[in-house]
Amino acid sequence: MNKQDRNFDDISNKFAQNIYGTTKGKIREAIVWQTLEEILATYPPNRPLTILDAGGGQGQIACRLAKLGHQVTLCDISEQMLALAKQKAQIENVKINCLCCPIQQLDSLINQPFDLVICHAVLEWIAEPIALLKALKKHLKPDGYLSLMFYNYHALLFKTVTLGNFGYTQAGLAKRKKKTLSPDFPREPIDVYQWLNQIDFTILQKTGIRIFHDYLANKAKAETHFEQLLELEQKYCQTKPYLNLARYILVTAKLR
Repeated sequence: MNKQDRNFDDISNKFAQNIYGTTKGKIREAIVWQTLEEILATYPPNRPLTILDAGGGQGQIACRLAKLGHQVTLCDISEQMLALAKQKAQIENVKINCLCCPIQQLDSLINQPFDLVICHAVLEWIAEPIALLKALKKHLKPDGYLSLMFYNYHALLFKTVTLGNFGYTQAGLAKRKKKTLSPDFPREPIDVYQWLNQIDFTILQKTGIRIFHDYLANKAKAETHFEQLLELEQKYCQTKPYLNLARYILVTAKLR
Protein backbone atom coordinates (compact mmCIF):
# COMPACT_ATOMS: atom_id res chain seq x y z
CA MET A 1 0.00 0.00 0.00
CA ASN A 2 1.27 3.48 -0.89
CA LYS A 3 0.76 6.33 1.60
CA GLN A 4 -1.06 8.21 -1.19
CA ASP A 5 -3.75 5.50 -1.41
CA ARG A 6 -7.11 6.76 -0.19
CA ASN A 7 -8.80 5.56 3.00
CA PHE A 8 -12.43 6.69 3.32
CA ASP A 9 -12.80 6.49 7.11
CA ASP A 10 -13.14 10.27 7.20
CA ILE A 11 -15.98 10.53 4.67
CA SER A 12 -17.66 7.10 4.69
CA ASN A 13 -21.09 8.61 5.38
CA LYS A 14 -20.77 10.78 2.27
CA PHE A 15 -20.96 7.69 0.10
CA ALA A 16 -24.44 6.78 1.23
CA GLN A 17 -25.65 10.34 0.69
CA ASN A 18 -23.76 11.32 -2.47
CA ILE A 19 -23.50 8.06 -4.40
CA TYR A 20 -25.59 5.09 -3.36
CA GLY A 21 -28.85 6.91 -2.74
CA THR A 22 -28.85 8.99 -5.94
CA THR A 23 -29.88 8.48 -9.57
CA LYS A 24 -26.22 8.20 -10.55
CA GLY A 25 -25.78 5.47 -7.93
CA LYS A 26 -28.86 3.60 -9.13
CA ILE A 27 -27.66 3.66 -12.74
CA ARG A 28 -24.20 2.53 -11.70
CA GLU A 29 -25.59 -0.36 -9.68
CA ALA A 30 -27.98 -1.43 -12.46
CA ILE A 31 -25.30 -1.52 -15.17
CA VAL A 32 -22.75 -3.17 -12.90
CA TRP A 33 -25.23 -5.83 -11.86
CA GLN A 34 -26.17 -6.45 -15.49
CA THR A 35 -22.54 -7.28 -16.33
CA LEU A 36 -22.06 -9.41 -13.21
CA GLU A 37 -25.14 -11.44 -14.12
CA GLU A 38 -23.56 -12.14 -17.51
CA ILE A 39 -20.49 -13.53 -15.73
CA LEU A 40 -22.58 -15.61 -13.31
CA ALA A 41 -24.55 -17.04 -16.25
CA THR A 42 -21.38 -18.69 -17.63
CA TYR A 43 -21.35 -21.05 -14.61
CA PRO A 44 -23.76 -23.94 -13.96
CA PRO A 45 -26.88 -22.77 -12.11
CA ASN A 46 -26.99 -23.31 -8.36
CA ARG A 47 -23.22 -23.65 -8.13
CA PRO A 48 -21.89 -21.48 -5.27
CA LEU A 49 -18.92 -19.42 -6.45
CA THR A 50 -16.04 -18.03 -4.42
CA ILE A 51 -16.01 -14.26 -4.92
CA LEU A 52 -13.60 -11.56 -3.75
CA ASP A 53 -14.94 -8.00 -3.59
CA ALA A 54 -11.68 -6.06 -3.30
CA GLY A 55 -12.25 -2.56 -1.95
CA GLY A 56 -15.93 -3.43 -1.63
CA GLY A 57 -16.84 -0.56 0.69
CA GLN A 58 -20.31 -0.73 2.22
CA GLY A 59 -21.07 -4.13 0.73
CA GLN A 60 -23.94 -3.45 -1.69
CA ILE A 61 -22.64 -5.83 -4.34
CA ALA A 62 -21.21 -8.31 -1.82
CA CYS A 63 -24.52 -8.72 -0.01
CA ARG A 64 -26.44 -9.10 -3.24
CA LEU A 65 -24.09 -11.87 -4.38
CA ALA A 66 -24.25 -13.56 -0.97
CA LYS A 67 -28.06 -13.61 -1.25
CA LEU A 68 -27.64 -15.80 -4.32
CA GLY A 69 -25.71 -18.33 -2.25
CA HIS A 70 -22.17 -17.40 -3.23
CA GLN A 71 -19.25 -17.36 -0.77
CA VAL A 72 -18.18 -13.72 -0.66
CA THR A 73 -15.09 -12.18 0.89
CA LEU A 74 -15.01 -8.38 1.11
CA CYS A 75 -11.84 -6.48 1.92
CA ASP A 76 -11.38 -2.75 2.46
CA ILE A 77 -8.85 -0.51 4.18
CA SER A 78 -11.62 1.53 5.83
CA GLU A 79 -12.86 0.16 9.15
CA GLN A 80 -15.90 2.42 8.97
CA MET A 81 -16.83 1.11 5.51
CA LEU A 82 -16.50 -2.47 6.77
CA ALA A 83 -18.66 -1.70 9.79
CA LEU A 84 -21.39 -0.48 7.43
CA ALA A 85 -20.96 -3.60 5.26
CA LYS A 86 -21.32 -5.88 8.30
CA GLN A 87 -24.39 -3.95 9.40
CA LYS A 88 -25.94 -4.32 5.95
CA ALA A 89 -25.19 -8.06 5.89
CA GLN A 90 -26.80 -8.48 9.30
CA ILE A 91 -29.92 -6.58 8.25
CA GLU A 92 -30.23 -8.63 5.07
CA ASN A 93 -29.44 -11.88 6.92
CA VAL A 94 -26.53 -12.90 4.72
CA LYS A 95 -23.00 -13.96 5.51
CA ILE A 96 -19.96 -12.21 4.08
CA ASN A 97 -16.36 -12.53 5.24
CA CYS A 98 -15.00 -9.03 5.95
CA LEU A 99 -11.27 -8.31 6.07
CA CYS A 100 -9.70 -4.95 6.92
CA CYS A 101 -6.54 -4.61 4.90
CA PRO A 102 -5.12 -3.11 1.71
CA ILE A 103 -5.74 -5.21 -1.39
CA GLN A 104 -1.97 -5.30 -1.96
CA GLN A 105 -1.51 -7.07 1.41
CA LEU A 106 -4.46 -9.43 1.19
CA ASP A 107 -2.27 -12.50 0.72
CA SER A 108 -1.05 -12.05 4.31
CA LEU A 109 -4.58 -12.91 5.49
CA ILE A 110 -5.88 -15.40 2.93
CA ASN A 111 -4.34 -17.90 0.55
CA GLN A 112 -7.31 -18.68 -1.65
CA PRO A 113 -8.02 -18.28 -5.37
CA PHE A 114 -11.48 -17.01 -6.37
CA ASP A 115 -13.84 -17.71 -9.27
CA LEU A 116 -14.60 -14.00 -9.55
CA VAL A 117 -12.55 -11.03 -8.39
CA ILE A 118 -14.38 -7.70 -8.29
CA CYS A 119 -12.56 -4.39 -7.96
CA HIS A 120 -14.84 -1.43 -8.61
CA ALA A 121 -13.94 2.27 -8.24
CA VAL A 122 -10.62 1.58 -6.53
CA LEU A 123 -8.00 2.01 -9.27
CA GLU A 124 -8.51 5.78 -9.38
CA TRP A 125 -7.56 6.10 -5.71
CA ILE A 126 -4.34 4.06 -5.94
CA ALA A 127 -0.90 5.58 -6.54
CA GLU A 128 0.61 2.35 -7.92
CA PRO A 129 -2.06 0.80 -10.18
CA ILE A 130 0.00 -2.03 -11.69
CA ALA A 131 0.86 -3.33 -8.21
CA LEU A 132 -2.86 -3.38 -7.42
CA LEU A 133 -3.71 -5.28 -10.61
CA LYS A 134 -0.98 -7.83 -9.89
CA ALA A 135 -2.43 -8.33 -6.40
CA LEU A 136 -5.87 -8.98 -7.89
CA LYS A 137 -4.39 -11.45 -10.38
CA LYS A 138 -2.75 -13.34 -7.52
CA HIS A 139 -6.18 -14.16 -6.06
CA LEU A 140 -7.88 -15.21 -9.30
CA LYS A 141 -8.34 -18.81 -10.42
CA PRO A 142 -6.74 -19.56 -13.82
CA ASP A 143 -10.21 -19.74 -15.42
CA GLY A 144 -11.77 -17.04 -13.24
CA TYR A 145 -13.14 -13.62 -14.15
CA LEU A 146 -11.95 -10.15 -13.22
CA SER A 147 -14.52 -7.36 -13.03
CA LEU A 148 -12.62 -4.06 -12.93
CA MET A 149 -14.29 -0.64 -12.91
CA PHE A 150 -12.32 2.62 -13.04
CA TYR A 151 -12.98 6.37 -13.24
CA ASN A 152 -12.50 7.61 -16.80
CA TYR A 153 -10.15 10.57 -17.27
CA HIS A 154 -11.75 11.50 -20.60
CA ALA A 155 -15.18 11.86 -19.00
CA LEU A 156 -13.77 14.14 -16.32
CA LEU A 157 -12.03 16.31 -18.91
CA PHE A 158 -15.09 16.51 -21.16
CA LYS A 159 -17.41 17.37 -18.27
CA THR A 160 -14.98 19.97 -16.91
CA VAL A 161 -14.71 21.75 -20.25
CA THR A 162 -18.47 21.73 -20.87
CA LEU A 163 -18.93 23.36 -17.46
CA GLY A 164 -16.49 26.08 -18.50
CA ASN A 165 -13.99 25.27 -15.75
CA PHE A 166 -11.00 26.24 -17.89
CA GLY A 167 -8.75 27.05 -14.94
CA TYR A 168 -9.26 23.56 -13.55
CA THR A 169 -8.48 22.13 -16.98
CA GLN A 170 -5.31 24.20 -17.31
CA ALA A 171 -4.23 22.99 -13.87
CA GLY A 172 -4.29 19.43 -15.22
CA LEU A 173 -7.53 18.57 -13.36
CA ALA A 174 -5.63 18.66 -10.08
CA LYS A 175 -7.87 18.37 -7.02
CA ARG A 176 -8.28 21.49 -4.92
CA LYS A 177 -9.44 19.70 -1.78
CA LYS A 178 -8.13 16.44 -0.33
CA LYS A 179 -11.30 15.13 1.32
CA THR A 180 -13.66 14.95 -1.64
CA LEU A 181 -15.24 12.19 -3.72
CA SER A 182 -13.40 13.37 -6.82
CA PRO A 183 -10.75 10.69 -7.50
CA ASP A 184 -7.06 11.36 -6.98
CA PHE A 185 -5.94 9.46 -10.09
CA PRO A 186 -8.50 9.47 -12.94
CA ARG A 187 -7.38 6.80 -15.41
CA GLU A 188 -6.82 6.98 -19.13
CA PRO A 189 -8.58 3.87 -20.52
CA ILE A 190 -5.75 3.01 -22.89
CA ASP A 191 -3.37 2.86 -19.92
CA VAL A 192 -5.62 0.44 -18.02
CA TYR A 193 -6.05 -1.78 -21.08
CA GLN A 194 -2.28 -1.89 -21.60
CA TRP A 195 -1.61 -2.70 -17.93
CA LEU A 196 -4.04 -5.62 -18.10
CA ASN A 197 -2.42 -6.88 -21.27
CA GLN A 198 1.05 -6.64 -19.70
CA ILE A 199 0.05 -9.01 -16.90
CA ASP A 200 -1.61 -11.53 -19.23
CA PHE A 201 -5.27 -10.55 -19.10
CA THR A 202 -7.55 -10.72 -22.11
CA ILE A 203 -10.34 -8.13 -22.09
CA LEU A 204 -13.66 -9.75 -22.95
CA GLN A 205 -15.95 -6.75 -22.66
CA LYS A 206 -15.98 -3.01 -21.95
CA THR A 207 -19.06 -1.34 -20.52
CA GLY A 208 -19.72 2.35 -19.90
CA ILE A 209 -21.28 3.42 -16.62
CA ARG A 210 -23.26 6.68 -16.89
CA ILE A 211 -22.73 7.55 -20.54
CA PHE A 212 -25.58 10.11 -20.59
CA HIS A 213 -26.58 10.84 -16.99
CA ASP A 214 -23.72 13.15 -16.05
CA TYR A 215 -24.13 15.29 -19.16
CA LEU A 216 -27.83 16.09 -18.76
CA ALA A 217 -28.42 19.82 -19.21
CA ASN A 218 -31.56 19.53 -17.07
CA LYS A 219 -30.48 17.56 -13.99
CA ALA A 220 -34.05 17.25 -12.74
CA LYS A 221 -34.87 14.90 -15.61
CA ALA A 222 -32.62 12.25 -14.07
CA GLU A 223 -35.37 11.97 -11.44
CA THR A 224 -38.49 12.68 -13.49
CA HIS A 225 -37.47 10.50 -16.46
CA PHE A 226 -35.31 7.94 -14.68
CA GLU A 227 -36.73 4.82 -16.35
CA GLN A 228 -36.27 6.29 -19.85
CA LEU A 229 -32.74 7.37 -18.97
CA LEU A 230 -31.81 3.96 -17.53
CA GLU A 231 -33.17 2.22 -20.64
CA LEU A 232 -30.92 4.36 -22.85
CA GLU A 233 -27.92 3.81 -20.57
CA GLN A 234 -28.44 0.05 -20.81
CA LYS A 235 -28.98 0.14 -24.58
CA TYR A 236 -25.84 2.10 -25.48
CA CYS A 237 -23.44 1.26 -22.62
CA GLN A 238 -21.26 -0.96 -24.80
CA THR A 239 -21.50 1.19 -27.95
CA LYS A 240 -18.91 3.67 -29.21
CA PRO A 241 -18.57 6.64 -29.10
CA TYR A 242 -20.74 6.79 -25.95
CA LEU A 243 -18.67 4.17 -24.13
CA ASN A 244 -15.53 6.30 -24.46
CA LEU A 245 -17.09 9.18 -22.50
CA ALA A 246 -18.67 7.13 -19.72
CA ARG A 247 -17.96 8.37 -16.21
CA TYR A 248 -16.72 4.88 -15.33
CA ILE A 249 -15.58 2.05 -17.57
CA LEU A 250 -16.21 -1.51 -16.45
CA VAL A 251 -13.89 -4.16 -17.88
CA THR A 252 -14.57 -7.90 -17.82
CA ALA A 253 -11.36 -9.89 -18.29
CA LYS A 254 -9.85 -13.36 -18.01
CA LEU A 255 -6.30 -14.65 -17.83
CA ARG A 256 -4.73 -15.86 -21.06
